[in-house]
Amino acid sequence: MQNNFKITLGELEADLLQRLANSTGDILEDVPLVENLEKSKALSIEIAGKVEVAKETQILIKDASEFYRPSASRGALVFFMMNELYMIHSFYRFSLDSFIIVVKRAITIVAQRMAPKKKEKAEPVEGEEGEAAAEVEAEPSEEEEEDDGVMSPKTLGIRVNALTDEITYQGFNYTRRGTFDRHKLLLATLLTFRIQIRKGLLDLTEVDALINNSVALDVPSQPENLKMIHESFWPSVVGLQKLKIFSDLIKQMESEALQWRKWYADPNAETCELPRAHKDISLFHRMLLLRAMRPDRLSNALTQFVTDVMGEQFVEQPAFNFMVDYKESTKETPIFFVLFPGEDPTPIVERIGRTCGKTQADRTFTNISMGQGQEKVAEDCLIDSAKNGKWIMIQNVHLMIDWMRGFERKLEIAVAEDCHEDFRCYITSEPPPLPEMDIIPEAILQNSIKIANEAPQNLKANLRRAFSKFEQDQFEKAKEHKEKEYKALLFGLCMFHSLILGRKKFGPQGWSRNYNFNDGDLTICG
Repeated sequence: MQNNFKITLGELEADLLQRLANSTGDILEDVPLVENLEKSKALSIEIAGKVEVAKETQILIKDASEFYRPSASRGALVFFMMNELYMIHSFYRFSLDSFIIVVKRAITIVAQRMAPKKKEKAEPVEGEEGEAAAEVEAEPSEEEEEDDGVMSPKTLGIRVNALTDEITYQGFNYTRRGTFDRHKLLLATLLTFRIQIRKGLLDLTEVDALINNSVALDVPSQPENLKMIHESFWPSVVGLQKLKIFSDLIKQMESEALQWRKWYADPNAETCELPRAHKDISLFHRMLLLRAMRPDRLSNALTQFVTDVMGEQFVEQPAFNFMVDYKESTKETPIFFVLFPGEDPTPIVERIGRTCGKTQADRTFTNISMGQGQEKVAEDCLIDSAKNGKWIMIQNVHLMIDWMRGFERKLEIAVAEDCHEDFRCYITSEPPPLPEMDIIPEAILQNSIKIANEAPQNLKANLRRAFSKFEQDQFEKAKEHKEKEYKALLFGLCMFHSLILGRKKFGPQGWSRNYNFNDGDLTICG
């Protein structure tokens, strides 16, 4: 703003000097020149006043922005964590532009949640004047102050905290949606550790010890009364003594060997009571012990730790709802589905397409399964769909790695050149055999909404996911017949389906012959 004022003053000065240089005769008799001088003087006074106002406004903006620094700091923490996930898998790539959209969504959610509700002034009832009326005309509340554009310090603090939490959750949820099921707990744990370290609630040395499993190089012989600990775990136990809180760990374990034996043999070591010397340690320090001696129970402890610190929503993912993801998409933002055995996103996209008036029958939705000879068909269909606002679904692009490099540029051009607002592009691909393999162009992964709708391994999540496959219309139809019986049968079916999927994680012990039980098997029975 101030730069514009300086430019205007410079233009006025240059114009005035030019007129003075080209003026002939007596200057006082040059009426246009005198009028221009008066106009320039008035304008310069006006600009000087605006400059002062702009300076004051800039100071106010700077002071107000300082209040939101914690939210900005948290947003930076979440983004840089997202930006490092490609080291886990090549599909985990995100752009700053997409994260800015996530932050704006968080701001909108908080603004709507904290929008002041205007209270209607109640008219006084006859005979109830005086003291009651005086109470009505009391001092204005904080909400009324906000209506006047002034936010109280208390309300501002609440707003900043709410915005910080919402940016954290929205950024995490946006990332979690595109991550594989085996990496979801890792993502939540990584975010939790970084936030706790930033707050000073966790020591970086201890966190590194948990992640890297600090092992001692000079390992003393294992005492006889501690032989119940497997010899492969003993170097890790000795390595824990490098930390201050476990400096005398082995001595304390020898003096309480029976209690340690009981804890070590407990099937739920993450919740079992520890021996007296370490009875009151925090859950994080308990995880250090589990990392060294009972790594099989570490994932359960991590889940509990994330739940206690961040909340259950960072562990329990809501059932997949494609309509929510579709509302976030735009013509510039393709939706990228990761394919898993037994999972086919085509019926979901077709169902949403029917609600939006995009079907294969009227040629407003095109589904192309990529293979030899389909390259030209896909490119022509992409251009036509972008111009006329149609939907295109390009499947199995992992089979066309070389062609995808050129498709990236063609998609960019199609979106940039007079693209219809209703255009949507859906892409499906299987993950690469190795996590470090780059089979999809980076720009597509960064700019797309990634969806990894993988069947979860635990019973609770599978049960919730199974129920989400049945729409409300089916329950409404059941009301006309036997609603209670239908719900009971459906619950039994979903429970059976969840158990079948859950057994797959045990490999040959779960099923001697692998079969990909999919959503079609469930819905056709329901």
